[in-house]
Amino acid sequence: MLGGVGLETEKPWLALYPGETAKNVYYKAETLPQLLRNAAKEYPKHKAIHFMGKELTFKQTFEKASNLAAYLQEIGITKGDRVAVMLPNIPQTVISFYAIMLAGAIVVPVNPLYKEREIEFILNDSGAKAIITLDILYNRVKSVQEMTSVEQILVTSISEFLPFPKNLFYPFIQKKEYGYIPSVKHEGNTHLLKNIWSLPTADLKEVSIDFEEDLAIIQYTGGTTGFPKGVMLTHQNLVANTSMCRQWLYKLEKGKEKLLAIMPLFHVYGMMTVLVLSVMEIYQMILLPKFDATTALKTIEKQKPTVFPGAPTIYIGLLNHPDINKYDLSSIDAAISGSAPLPKEIIDRFEEKTGGKLVEGYGLTEASPVTHVNFVWDHEIVKGSIGVPWPGTDAAVFSPETGEELPHGEIGELAVKGPQVMKGYWNNPDETELVLKDGWLYTGDLCYMDERGYFYIVDRKKDTIIASGFNIYPREVEEVLYEHPAVQEAAVVGVKDSYRGETVKAFIVLKEGAQTSEDELNKYMRERIASFKVPRIYEFRKELPKSAIGKILRRELKENGTEEGR
Repeated sequence: MLGGVGLETEKPWLALYPGETAKNVYYKAETLPQLLRNAAKEYPKHKAIHFMGKELTFKQTFEKASNLAAYLQEIGITKGDRVAVMLPNIPQTVISFYAIMLAGAIVVPVNPLYKEREIEFILNDSGAKAIITLDILYNRVKSVQEMTSVEQILVTSISEFLPFPKNLFYPFIQKKEYGYIPSVKHEGNTHLLKNIWSLPTADLKEVSIDFEEDLAIIQYTGGTTGFPKGVMLTHQNLVANTSMCRQWLYKLEKGKEKLLAIMPLFHVYGMMTVLVLSVMEIYQMILLPKFDATTALKTIEKQKPTVFPGAPTIYIGLLNHPDINKYDLSSIDAAISGSAPLPKEIIDRFEEKTGGKLVEGYGLTEASPVTHVNFVWDHEIVKGSIGVPWPGTDAAVFSPETGEELPHGEIGELAVKGPQVMKGYWNNPDETELVLKDGWLYTGDLCYMDERGYFYIVDRKKDTIIASGFNIYPREVEEVLYEHPAVQEAAVVGVKDSYRGETVKAFIVLKEGAQTSEDELNKYMRERIASFKVPRIYEFRKELPKSAIGKILRRELKENGTEEGR
């Protein structure tokens, strides 16, 4: 049965939709593990995963996931239990994601870069009963186990899915990078995945899952507003959002695309665009465990991915690689950028280099995560805009003061509504009530909509700088800085100022070999934006702090950049 979600009222953006894209979202009420089961049955020999030269078919992926699921059930994992996954982009991540849900449990993704304190918080808050992690991270997890509800630790190694002879050399790479070769034994409550897969296959008990109500994942936000909050996403949330993506990318062909997986799979953006979309549409996932520009360029040239979800910092890193002109990137047809504002200059350079389309989208973890995207084909890209709402998604701009919906062109808080909107925050009804109101998810982002229905993010409500009574939006200032030929990355924050209240500070990373000065940038900016928006302070750095998905951490810059304005 097809489930369709329509819009309550006609919105101007619907008139822009190409004929190939429905105005509503349509999807089958099939759970995420059912999608993998379907793929294995209908396309058993189709390549599902490519990892450093090793490949797995959909049938092999499903079989390994089923074996692991049965083992999880044997060691006490039952329906509704939470199982954490603390892995980079490797085949075991894909397998574990589906295995946990096949067992009837809920996935709790954990950033493998997290330290003990962060791991302990997420394991405790989620009540995770087990965790799947890397051998090199085992000691970190083991050190906090007694302070958590974790009973079982399942361990794997990157080398397990490397082809010969890379699998033989990998331990020596570990020793060089970490100073030792990890050795974890399969005993007690510690289990090795390689041992599990060598055991006789246990019977997997079928678990009934409610498509609309049962949780698929609890995804923790980055904690930019205090402690991280666990976002509860159901099977319907993720299937609906992925179906919107499929309808949007209507020129892509089922079973014929290759998807470059640089975005981390432990983040919901990578999860939706890689783990779920690839299985739903029978795409091959080309996994890279971390972003390295040289490796990424070589992989694109050799493996020829056609779809490339990413973040601005990833595209910037590739385009500023000194040898980029040596590589053929022409296989890329479509790239959708999320997680942070995409500078206009980067769009132009990327499209010139690849011949494909790079468009900016918008989303948040609480919406599984995508709500808006620019049109990929058959429309001119409206640069600077996050695009229009996806099929079946409603959006509006509300006044933070009065709560009333604002007309075109006026800045207010963006709110969204649709089947991808979360169920709420895990064990946090007070925070849930603050953002979910009358069916609307209030995003905390300031934006406006033009008369055609395109939306423009001005900034986070909490990032707005108020200087001498004027509202200054960091994104607007950053866009101008990115246009300067010497600037590779820029971030703007407000710092305390005894006269203006706040003033503008810019953090700058220069392109390799480029030079500029504070005076030159000041003159450049004053020719392009109002004087009250021009940064009063410039700080040049070799790099900017970023989250695991490449989002520049303005909060960290602000906390460490409290120098008063001049």
